[in-house]
Amino acid sequence: MFTRSSAGFEVRSLMLAGAVLATALAAGRPAAAQSVEEFYRGKQIDLIIGYSSGGAYDLYARFIARHLGNHIPGRPTIVPRNMPGAGTRIAAAWVYNIAPKNGTVLATVDQALPLAQALGDKQLTVDTNKLIYIGNPIDDVNTTVAWHTSGIRTIEDARRKEVMVGSAGSSTSLHYPKAMNALAGTKFKIITGYPGGNEINIAMERGEVDARGSNSWGSWKSTRAEWVAQKKINVLVQIGLRKAVDLPDVPLLMDLGSNDENRAILKLLSASATIGRPLFTTPGVPADRVKALRNAFDALMKDPVFLAQAQKEHFDIIPVSGEELQAIVQDMVSSPPRVISGLRQIIAEDGAR
Repeated sequence: MFTRSSAGFEVRSLMLAGAVLATALAAGRPAAAQSVEEFYRGKQIDLIIGYSSGGAYDLYARFIARHLGNHIPGRPTIVPRNMPGAGTRIAAAWVYNIAPKNGTVLATVDQALPLAQALGDKQLTVDTNKLIYIGNPIDDVNTTVAWHTSGIRTIEDARRKEVMVGSAGSSTSLHYPKAMNALAGTKFKIITGYPGGNEINIAMERGEVDARGSNSWGSWKSTRAEWVAQKKINVLVQIGLRKAVDLPDVPLLMDLGSNDENRAILKLLSASATIGRPLFTTPGVPADRVKALRNAFDALMKDPVFLAQAQKEHFDIIPVSGEELQAIVQDMVSSPPRVISGLRQIIAEDGAR
């Protein structure tokens, strides 16, 4: 016979069973995903710099570190850490192989590492295409320039007469004039053995050489502004994937080739300039954190307070997005074998005297 007490017992039993079932179902579900803001709140991001302090890579990285955290959800603190050595390969290898793969490490290394990978550099233990690029604050072009008393004003002049160009050895200061001699008909006589760019500048002033093989346009404007203003240097060619806005009449290196294959080789050599001062994180970072980091970088590049401070501290800001950097690196490391072989042969040839 059905009674009140039995009905109450059945109701309580059903409620208990329902509670047990709900607990069991909850236990079977994964915990709610942690938001980007929750992850970064109270965190520290290490920004690894592959060079020693004081250079352009270091200065740009530290400037970005002071401001980027304001645009990342959770507002983490960003701490710069220098890790120099082996042309930034030590820092790149640490980030690629050892650093946490969770978005708490950012880094900047030599813009030419993707080119080194494309050319088969055996000392490079990193697949630069698998690094996740966040952005580049400065899309600067490199330049080859001639001293104003040399009589060399344009690249056409360098095709007509021999030009003594100073180089710091196995670097772009050697590679650019060698490539132009091989593919663009120039007559650069390359003088190697200079310790660095300052020594080449002095040699130009003294008349020991006519030209300098490589220096960024931004560096000329910031460190030798009087030379630019007084037209003491003539920019023969600019090296990058697009022209500097204030060098509209100076040809791009990649346009100097006599045919499509030559132009492709020169484009591969030029792409590193657009990589600039790359900011990236490790492989394996969750997609939502990558998106947040890239969005933060893009927002910072438009922040009026940041831009005003950049102008005050003489930092040129010409940004390249993380997505664009990723595509440039992918194009470089997957260049056609004949293009890679052609550039490797030019760089390897003994063109210095």
